[in-house]
Amino acid sequence: MLEKLFKLKENGTTVRTEIIAGVTTFMTMAYILAVNPNVLGATGMDSGAIFTATALASLVGTVCMAIFANYPFALAPGMGLNAYFAYTVVLGMGYSWQVALTAVFLEGIIFIILSLTNVREAIFNAIPKNLKAAVSVGIGLFIAFIGLQNAKIVIGGATLVGLFTLDGYNSANGTTAAFSSVGVTVILALVGILITGFLVLKKVKGNILWGILITWVLGIICQLAGIYVPDPAAGFYSVLPDFSNGISIPSLSPIFAKFSFEGVFSLNFLVVMFAFLFVDIFDTLGTLIGVSAKANMLDEEGKLPRIKGALLADAVGTVCGAVFGTSTTTTYVESASGVAEGGRTGLTAITTAILFGLALFLSPIFLAIPSFATAPALVIVGCYMLTNVKGIDFDDFSEAIPCYIAIIAMPFFYSISEGIAMGVITYVVLNLLAGKAKEKKISVLMYVLAVLFILKYIFL
Repeated sequence: MLEKLFKLKENGTTVRTEIIAGVTTFMTMAYILAVNPNVLGATGMDSGAIFTATALASLVGTVCMAIFANYPFALAPGMGLNAYFAYTVVLGMGYSWQVALTAVFLEGIIFIILSLTNVREAIFNAIPKNLKAAVSVGIGLFIAFIGLQNAKIVIGGATLVGLFTLDGYNSANGTTAAFSSVGVTVILALVGILITGFLVLKKVKGNILWGILITWVLGIICQLAGIYVPDPAAGFYSVLPDFSNGISIPSLSPIFAKFSFEGVFSLNFLVVMFAFLFVDIFDTLGTLIGVSAKANMLDEEGKLPRIKGALLADAVGTVCGAVFGTSTTTTYVESASGVAEGGRTGLTAITTAILFGLALFLSPIFLAIPSFATAPALVIVGCYMLTNVKGIDFDDFSEAIPCYIAIIAMPFFYSISEGIAMGVITYVVLNLLAGKAKEKKISVLMYVLAVLFILKYIFL
């Protein structure tokens, strides 16, 4: 039956190889089960419910990938997109998390429509190649910055931001936290970054997940030894798992289908929704093409067969994820780890999906993992995304400067959408002034986007 469903022989693989590949993929991306509740929890959403939503969105999206496209790719709520959801849309722009979920839901609906037509290709081709790479790089810097802040390695101060000191932290936050709480967690986070970096260097399978778990275990040891002292009043909690309620799946009810359509027709909301759609489309296409190339799945023209099914799986995963209560679901670049193990069909994806389902019953473990243990994951994933900088042509300053503006705007303005807007505007204006618009074949869509973004800054 498996042979008939997934065409294993045709793809030169076996059931054993596919299962091992699926387990490997899960190990490399399971960190999202710990990171996503931490990131989205900053909006006031229920962390337990977010954990459940994350696991379910990953399960549904990955199963869709297996059914619609028979590819070994796994999906989960995307890094960078969750940060945009929490820190830009909700905490930065002041929208409620319910409105942000609505933006994700509507973006997913649009993505489904685009996936069933050829419009997505027009959009993809409209954005210059260099600017696509710059968006990924900027997001990498942004989430690394968030990781450093979550770990309290970077704090507010007289110079806007600075390196952690106990006095500086207490002064910036108006607290009287002791070094045994905040200071120890900073040290543990720094150690965690080094550990995770070493595991990546040694190409250990599941390196990011292992980095989180090892840092967490070190935190547990420190708490048991009295080195780390929880201080709930200052926001530093026990790192020991709470099994008092037994092994149960946290309820989705606090966030399930909690949509709010207030202000959905405003320009600001449309910009937010477009930013989700933009990053989702290009992140997904980039991941699909990149991982497929490593697996020799591309055809003679460098195109991916059945890409429409893969994009549809991503879009359906996003819609379902929004209903469950999480940010945009997207194809994970960590799927490359399963491909490297020989995964070639949807059976790899099904294996990964089953493991996400089983993880639902381990919520006390994942929810006990503190931010100082997940911060190294954000920093190292940021490094992965930064590697796309080599795809930018720095010899052509009409390309390099807009990319540079887009990259630095994201962490400095604390917003992915601002980076995209500034990159698009700068690209169009500079090339027009330089008389290179015809040479660069700037698309009508780019002009439209530039005008819309400029109007946004004038009137909003």
